[in-house]
Amino acid sequence: MFDIFKNRLEITGILTTVTALRIGAGRSTEPIGSDLPVLKDAVGRPIIPGSSFKGAMRSRLESFLRGIDPSLAKDPSELTSSEQFRIINDLKQNHKNNDAALTEALLGVTDLVSQVFGSPWLAGKVQIRDLPVVPSAWFGQYQERDGVAIDRDTETASDGKLYDFQVVPANTPFEFHAVVENAQEWELGLFTIGLHQFETEQIPLGGGRSRGLGVVQLDILETYWFDSEGDPQRLLRYLQELVRGSRQPLSPETAQAYRQDWVEALITKLRTTSQLQPTSIGA
Repeated sequence: MFDIFKNRLEITGILTTVTALRIGAGRSTEPIGSDLPVLKDAVGRPIIPGSSFKGAMRSRLESFLRGIDPSLAKDPSELTSSEQFRIINDLKQNHKNNDAALTEALLGVTDLVSQVFGSPWLAGKVQIRDLPVVPSAWFGQYQERDGVAIDRDTETASDGKLYDFQVVPANTPFEFHAVVENAQEWELGLFTIGLHQFETEQIPLGGGRSRGLGVVQLDILETYWFDSEGDPQRLLRYLQELVRGSRQPLSPETAQAYRQDWVEALITKLRTTSQLQPTSIGA
């Protein structure tokens, strides 16, 4: 299948920890230090993997869509590797030398969430880069917390089960950068709802969430949007702007208008796909 560049949504912002954050790097083997350190970059500063952010967003969106219709967000892992291979191989055999038909067939066996975030047989359209801590705001201020395993029978601390773990403190800012390419309007609407969940502190990250850890808040700073609309001249001008560094972000008002349109496109898609009546989802 050959890709044709059609559009790109690029968003930058700051993700700030509202409560302490723990994204673990596994149990430490160091003789001195925390039993459970946080994940760090090459120079020892905390970092949030883009996969952690993307996975948390996908999980929340899947729960929303399953609440509407379970078929809208299936789990690709429910199929074994051999079953996946058989399905994809059959489709390839049935659509030899017809790339467009094969693409449509693949989409036909892919749920809506997987069409946006990817599946074993279909690449995702959302790219979330690793989130580094803002360098000017970081001075090595890790915190150590104590933990203990509880004996379920006695409801008291288990002997020898005391441990400590490392967290990044509240009010620590991380740099956020996301890119979505060649997406339909409804797909951008799904992504927009996911971002809004982070903007409103609805999706925690990392471990210890039952203890109140991992609450984060996303502040979107800049939104860049380009749609070629099938016009090669528009694409040529866009490429020139990229090289010159002259492209401009959308104004907050324009960005909000686009977001509203994309969400409306998503609502329409969900109504059509799940065959719900208009009154079943919003206005």
